Amino acid sequence: MIHFVVSIALAAALVAATPSHAQSPLPGAPDVSRVEPGSYEVDPDHTMVVWTVSHMGVSPLSGAIGASDGTLELDPSDPGAAKVSVSFNIADMTTTVPAFTQHLLSADFFDAEAHPTASFTSTSVEADGEKAKITGDLTLKGITRPITLEAEFFGAGINPMTKKLEIGFAATGRINRSDFGLAFGVPDITPDAVDLRISGAFRRAE
Repeated sequence: MIHFVVSIALAAALVAATPSHAQSPLPGAPDVSRVEPGSYEVDPDHTMVVWTVSHMGVSPLSGAIGASDGTLELDPSDPGAAKVSVSFNIADMTTTVPAFTQHLLSADFFDAEAHPTASFTSTSVEADGEKAKITGDLTLKGITRPITLEAEFFGAGINPMTKKLEIGFAATGRINRSDFGLAFGVPDITPDAVDLRISGAFRRAE
């Protein structure tokens, strides 16, 4: 019995001496106070859109495309005034099946040769704490339509390699393919709706 009590006391002491998981050694943390006002440039290596559609109602089917360029104007004291613009090279889109990727780039879908670039430009931001509704113009296949994204602040910190402040966000949205001339297979093979999951990273501009 005495041995059991001593063991419990020792375990409690070790737990008390162990740093909390909240004290993360990572460069970034979900701390808005780290965000500085000013101009930011998109980090193309860590900004992407993952899209998902229903494959014949049988399974989800996803692909991804990374950002090629973009800017963010942000003042944490007035987040509703933020402005963001991001562009994408359609030819950089990828899936797990090369033949399917090539079909997506063809005239049946994105027609990448005629419309090599897609873009999103915000028109308004409704901020609510660390979350926001970002409304903007999405251009795909030469067609521009308004969409609204549900965004949330993810983290901020100094990148130890670039020595620059970086901030990141996660967002979700939904579009209809037919609104952008991408209706191949609708509705016989796949539904119209496409779910979007966005990871956005921006580095402090010089």
